Amino acid sequence: MRAAYAATQSTDDPLSGLTVGDVDLPDAPDGFRRVRVVASCLNHHDLWSLKGVGLPGDRLPMVLGCDAAGIDDDGAQVIVHGVVSSPDWRGDETLDPRRSLLSERYPGTMADYVWVPERNLVPKPPELSFEEAACLPTAWLTAYRMLFTVSPAAPGSTVLVQGAGGGVATALIALAAAAGFRVWATSRSAEKRQRALDLGAEQAFDAGARLPERVDVVFDSVGEATWAHSLKSLVPGGTVVTCGATSGPAPSADLNRVFFLQLRVLGSTMGTREELERLTRFLVATGVRPVIDAVLPLDDAPEGFRRMLDGDVFGKIVFRH
Repeated sequence: MRAAYAATQSTDDPLSGLTVGDVDLPDAPDGFRRVRVVASCLNHHDLWSLKGVGLPGDRLPMVLGCDAAGIDDDGAQVIVHGVVSSPDWRGDETLDPRRSLLSERYPGTMADYVWVPERNLVPKPPELSFEEAACLPTAWLTAYRMLFTVSPAAPGSTVLVQGAGGGVATALIALAAAAGFRVWATSRSAEKRQRALDLGAEQAFDAGARLPERVDVVFDSVGEATWAHSLKSLVPGGTVVTCGATSGPAPSADLNRVFFLQLRVLGSTMGTREELERLTRFLVATGVRPVIDAVLPLDDAPEGFRRMLDGDVFGKIVFRH
């Protein structure tokens, strides 16, 4: 079958290991269902896999991709939930110590077919296109969990989204604005700041800029480049919710500020199947749709990976199969 996969890994030149070509059909574990992939979506996780982060070299070649929407063997239109928990795990899948994401232990979604546990299939609402649905399982689900499960802020609160332009950040802006939050955003790019305003942000600021007032919650997926600003932007007793560190780990936890102002730092990772179902219902009810930067054929996957590596993206890059 046709697939985009990691053949080799390199920290300095990750795209050198990306190959689009034919791979052997995998042996499906017991209880897994086959899905014909119609659309898959690119995430930073896929770049990290090519760099050797989270994907051991002895598992190569590995089909990349955590996100997909497609059609199962019964003809049902489905969204693939990419968090694979242990067979005997019950409850929140993200808390399973032995959980993995597709493309870590099992082949990923950037292929003609993907095999996943039956419990990982969520019905795709007819109101969402396959391309829109493919954006949801990682970035948009992560944003939904950060905003509605982990964050203590209620609608009407002022929240700051760092790094407007990335998949999680654009999802946070759109979801929070639709839910009645007062949304501020930051970006180094004037164009991305304007697009954040178009998405529903009330104000957008240059990265690191002094804000008119402090905010209740900061959502930070950037890490090192924004961490100090995130902590300085909070009201006493405020909260920073972090889900990643695309610019590198924070160089200092700034503990003096954290304890003196009684700040809270909350981590958030992906989301549950139930949250993914709720997210789809939220989008149908509100009319909010994922921001798609580009839709490319799977054969052009290297172009999409290059654009993400260069930071030349606003929203999600989707591959059509």
